[in-house]
Amino acid sequence: QNVLQMNAINSNYADPNNLKFEEIKILGALQEITAVTVSQNNVVENALLNITYYPLEKVAHITGLQLELGKSYTVKWTQKLSVNERFNCYPSPNPTQERCEQLGCVWEQVTSNSDIPPCYYSSDNAYSVDKVEYTSSGLAANLILNSTKTRANENFTTPISTLRLEVKYHLNYMLQFKIYDYQNARYEVPVPLNLPSSPMSTAKERLYEVSVQKKPFGIQVWRKSTGTTIWDSQLPTFTFSDMFIQISTRLASQYLYGFGETEHTMFRRNMSWHTWGTFTRNQPPTYKLNSYGYQPFYMALEEDGNAHGVLLLNSNAMDVTFQPTPALTYRTTGGILDFYVVLGPTPELVVQEYTALIGRPVMPPYWSLGFQLCRYGYKNDSEIAQLVEGMKAAGIPYDVQYVDIDHMERQLDFTISTSFAGLPALINRIKEEGMRFIIILNPAISGNETNYLTFSRGVQDDVFIKWPNTNDIIYSKVLTIVGCFQSCICFVFLLLLQIYGAHAAFPDFFRNSTVGWWKREILEFYNNPTNPSRSVKFDGLWIDMNEPAAFLNGAVNGCRNDLLNMLPYIPHLGYRSDGLTVKTPCMEGQQYLPDGTPVRHYDVHSLYGWSQTKPTLDGLQSATKERGIVITRSTYPSSGRWAGHWLGDNTADWDQLAKSVIGM
Repeated sequence: QNVLQMNAINSNYADPNNLKFEEIKILGALQEITAVTVSQNNVVENALLNITYYPLEKVAHITGLQLELGKSYTVKWTQKLSVNERFNCYPSPNPTQERCEQLGCVWEQVTSNSDIPPCYYSSDNAYSVDKVEYTSSGLAANLILNSTKTRANENFTTPISTLRLEVKYHLNYMLQFKIYDYQNARYEVPVPLNLPSSPMSTAKERLYEVSVQKKPFGIQVWRKSTGTTIWDSQLPTFTFSDMFIQISTRLASQYLYGFGETEHTMFRRNMSWHTWGTFTRNQPPTYKLNSYGYQPFYMALEEDGNAHGVLLLNSNAMDVTFQPTPALTYRTTGGILDFYVVLGPTPELVVQEYTALIGRPVMPPYWSLGFQLCRYGYKNDSEIAQLVEGMKAAGIPYDVQYVDIDHMERQLDFTISTSFAGLPALINRIKEEGMRFIIILNPAISGNETNYLTFSRGVQDDVFIKWPNTNDIIYSKVLTIVGCFQSCICFVFLLLLQIYGAHAAFPDFFRNSTVGWWKREILEFYNNPTNPSRSVKFDGLWIDMNEPAAFLNGAVNGCRNDLLNMLPYIPHLGYRSDGLTVKTPCMEGQQYLPDGTPVRHYDVHSLYGWSQTKPTLDGLQSATKERGIVITRSTYPSSGRWAGHWLGDNTADWDQLAKSVIGM
């Protein structure tokens, strides 16, 4: 009851050393202690006391006490939830007191800082664990849902009651913990990781310990050598429903790095109540807006300088909140929770352990380490030829030249416009001088053309994403006229799109048939057996617009599944009120994994660029018979096994130099 009563039963002894209690530690203090009073015989004493609260350990330390031996005292303290201990109960836009209290949460606005959530949890999460099954290589437990406590998340979808936790001690420096529905199979990310066939750690050599808190449910991971807790999810936020999964963890410190792809102003993440959305999108680098890639990995430094890393293997639309507790909260809209923790203990070892898990970076050819020149907007091949001569005359180091979609006939992949008819000969000429050349490819394929073999062969091979339960291709739009997008004001751009925009189909690069078709198209363009003089002898491929990007939201005649496109909880994404289809096709698109398993575009949208990357490298190497490079705009963990990345549509501004370091 927040009271310590100290009664001296027998006080005849006079202590010659004048011993006093000067400090008290209170263990298990779930909230911050804000005030302490000391009284004797119901008279409050004046005392200068210091109170330090350690939220991770749930310990309060009171110093400055003068409690003499042999006397009776009453020590009382007041507990109050620090604003830093708040966890947002209403992450949707426009919270109100009425909506908040309907969820069983507390409403209290902090006028001095509007970023602090006014609606926050006041009770435990609704899950508990009855029995934990331990083995030498991990543990497992079924989670029990207390239906009377499911208040705060019925706002989105009904919590699932058939959850199972599995923890595997894969290696001495790496563990996995996974929470999934054991009764109904759910989508899981089809990205292969390098895991041992059976756990290879030993109890003596493991760098970590794991415990499961039973009621309320939580997982704790701590570093054995120091006792530092690096993961602690026994928090009120945990819930798991079909389209809304949320889990929070306390952090070991404020020193957090990673998550992407978004433009932010610091390398170390700002922990002052910031929420960042993650969902691949054709979004030029802009502060706080989700952009091309999806990287749900962070590295953290502990207070003593040790480092660890955490990967959440999930690909659904997601957001992450950083708060000064320090803590973070994940909210994702599908799949399962599948975490991998690597224990370092140095930052260099964290990176090595992480790339051992997801795959080492691709070995680039030597020439690709040279100086490369690239931009959008070359008017013709003569301009590039003059540029090459000008660079040489100026003595500027120069190894690789690129060309953007300008070289294509109306932006159609694997075509050359009349303005670039001399491009094949130009490429051959500069390669004779020791330089290299890279061309661009976009995934969207026009379906409007009268004789566009790339599209007709794709239809024949059944490579395009379709509406579910039909044989109909989903068409969105991309622009197929020559012109500088950035110089068009919005109205003119949209007008041009309506008039000239091609009906664009999107290849499903998960399918084996698509991989074969894409490789053949690359070979055809490189060799051009029907007209060898027009063969394009590129050395690398630059794949763009593979979020995938479209120039309208959804499909030509609209989307058909409101639930998937405007889901109950929309993460903190750019243009949040427009749902998930901003500048991309409909979420109900039907795709197929290589083994034929059907998946919704809703689940694999952020893997689109990842799925295109390896087939592109395979096609490039098949054509050139050399190592070559692929550079991709959209990435997911392990994309680096096959490609490099560039930071997208930046501009020639000084601030981009500093931001590029953070971005890389």
